[in-house]
Amino acid sequence: MKGITAMVVVQIATAGLNILFKLVVEDGMEPRVLVAYRLFFATLFMLPLSFIFQRKKRPEFTWSLFLLAFLSGLLGAVIPSILTITGLALTSATFTSAAAVLSPLITFILAAFLRMESVRFGSSEGKAKVFGTLFGVGGALVFIFYRGKDIHLWSTHVDLVKQPRDSSRDATNHHISILGALLIFGGNLSYSLWLLLQVKVSKRFGGPYWNATLMNMMGSIVAVLVALCWNIDLKEWKLGWNIRLLTIAYAAIVISGMVVAVNAWCVESRGPLFVSVFSPVGLVIVALVGSFVLDETLHIGSIIGTVVIVGGLYLVLWGKNKEMKIITTTSDFIEPNKTSKDITLNNLPTLSSASVP
Repeated sequence: MKGITAMVVVQIATAGLNILFKLVVEDGMEPRVLVAYRLFFATLFMLPLSFIFQRKKRPEFTWSLFLLAFLSGLLGAVIPSILTITGLALTSATFTSAAAVLSPLITFILAAFLRMESVRFGSSEGKAKVFGTLFGVGGALVFIFYRGKDIHLWSTHVDLVKQPRDSSRDATNHHISILGALLIFGGNLSYSLWLLLQVKVSKRFGGPYWNATLMNMMGSIVAVLVALCWNIDLKEWKLGWNIRLLTIAYAAIVISGMVVAVNAWCVESRGPLFVSVFSPVGLVIVALVGSFVLDETLHIGSIIGTVVIVGGLYLVLWGKNKEMKIITTTSDFIEPNKTSKDITLNNLPTLSSASVP
């Protein structure tokens, strides 16, 4: 029950981040400035935690380590965050959460293409992974292109978004911006590449706290440079006691700090598969909260697409779990839940649910 309770709390915290991101971009904050601040404050928060909890695992700081940390920060923090937050402004918090569920499926496709993951289409587990991936992609397409009848869950709405709606977008059947969807999928693609990178280099960073600290530190440097080159207006960098400061503090402390620790504990005690199966919980929370406080209208198409996406995810996880059981029973020297392939597919929420909101 401790593990279940912890993962439900993690999904609630992650859902809250997507809601806050939607509010802050609608408030007019530049996404690149938001990402720069978030990674900077996350570094300040994670650095002392690394010294406190993993002092003995501190890596040897070399130029090659900083180069790997730069690549890790670029793929795992800067690119996913900027693309996802920008796409969030053009779509909805619910769609962003639904697209995040696709990350394990995208990781499986990339791993299979790079021959880091076996497919074995002739076996039941191989077919489950392939068809699960196809279902996930199909569900995303249904979510984007099919609207259907509107679903109103509440008799009244509390719309915290002050910006006027794009009437031209609402007037069409395509209730999700194609550009926004592509940006979000691009962020998921970058994050999946980061997961594959972790398989090769994660041990060089020491423990998960040092891994997250170095990723946030190098990512913050890159994000600041990108933000300054994109927009030199210093007024964008001013913070006050408002939704912007709340979002930055929440993302840095709650997500990059507490969620990292809880996920790491759950992966160590229950395995990465246990963490992955809870990702749809956050999607349901965002859909319910978004329909209430953001006035995001649910549609038949979004419900069908979400169900298909989640079904595809669980097919892939079932196939992967069965494959790991076969490997474990036939190879005594392979430790359960510790193969690189298992980490590649299922370690998505381990370090950052918020690296991609």
